Amino acid sequence: MPRPMRYPSADADRRLELIRARRLGADPALEQQVRDILARVKDAGDEALLDYTRRFDAPEITLDGLTVTAAELDAARSQVDEPFLAVLRQAIANITAFHRQQLRPSWFDTRDDGTLLGQMVRPVSSAGLYIPGGQGGATPLISSVLMNAIPATIAGVGDLALVTPPRRDGTINPFLLAAAAEVGVTRIHKLGSAWAIAALAYGTASVKPTAVIVGPGNIYVALAKKLVAGEVGIDLLAGPSEILVIADTDANPAYLAADLLSQAEHDPMASAVLVTTSVKVAEAVRSELAMQLESLPRSDIARNSLNRYGALFTVDDLEQALELANRIAPEHLELQVRDPWGLLPKIRHAGAVFLGANTPEAVGDYFAGPNHVLPTAGTARFASALSVDNFLKKTSVVAYSRTALERDAEAICRLARLEGLDAHAASVAIRVRPAP
Repeated sequence: MPRPMRYPSADADRRLELIRARRLGADPALEQQVRDILARVKDAGDEALLDYTRRFDAPEITLDGLTVTAAELDAARSQVDEPFLAVLRQAIANITAFHRQQLRPSWFDTRDDGTLLGQMVRPVSSAGLYIPGGQGGATPLISSVLMNAIPATIAGVGDLALVTPPRRDGTINPFLLAAAAEVGVTRIHKLGSAWAIAALAYGTASVKPTAVIVGPGNIYVALAKKLVAGEVGIDLLAGPSEILVIADTDANPAYLAADLLSQAEHDPMASAVLVTTSVKVAEAVRSELAMQLESLPRSDIARNSLNRYGALFTVDDLEQALELANRIAPEHLELQVRDPWGLLPKIRHAGAVFLGANTPEAVGDYFAGPNHVLPTAGTARFASALSVDNFLKKTSVVAYSRTALERDAEAICRLARLEGLDAHAASVAIRVRPAP
């Protein structure tokens, strides 16, 4: 269990460097392995998909079995209970309402001289949604289905393909299938890891390629997305999950520990960091962590995560806490302080911010409405949460009148000739040249 340490200090810097080093690294051997998988799927198509899926997920699956049928979707719907569907529909309503605010219209600006400038906003033609398997299908990541599919649907994407690894018997958890059907996703392929990304990027006889690929995954998925980026669009390169909690002397240590564990249980590579102005609070949180771990089903994962990448930092004041938070640029940032709204304007880098003791990060993960696919490993310095924008393209529109062209021709030609592009200049000059 991490012990409280002062920030700034040499010990704190060493701990921060250890946490920082969790970023998606350049392991040449692993990257080559992923390159080989991508290349094989590109060349061999369905044959490669079936081989990988049989080797790593479902030994008896057939080629036809790699795609979910309408009968499977109907069967899944009959296996889930009505209380689950009620909760699911409320979550869908919340997430839909939030993401609808992100829609942006096309716009056009007509000027007095007859010039028209504008921007057309159009959805991409297709999108692939990667949904991790969740302990071999035992823990279906329903929230990830909603967070990926709903923004794409709101954007107007006409073709959504969901990929997720099958269970060992070749099936997919019915709760996940029911969630997909509820948000209108019916093209579902039983594929995981890097070969699923390859199928979405390149296409095979049974899997149509997509223009954009989104969704979280393990290191193989992240590397595969990195390697196909440019051939297709991707959302972001997600690393291990992380949380940073800023707390003052009024914060409840039991709440703080619970919130740190909510991320630590994800993965041994996850990072949970407390930054507090109170040594007393830090020590109390350390005790609470030890106590709450005893009853946590995923205690081994959480304990490993805390020991390797957790931290309890004490600072002189909230200004130092903010400095550290902006330095880390965390995926999730909780402000459990007396006046969280007073700190919010000073937050420069964070994937999502949760204000006050009544807003644990899990509220955002599942139900409130904002997206939980967030930038990790410091990338909140330049990246944003998954949104409707990830599924939209913007096309510039330009229409000049004769008056406008004659007015601007000399300026355009001068700039073009300075760049050595005489044909560019000539394409304008020929239109305004006096008639012979």
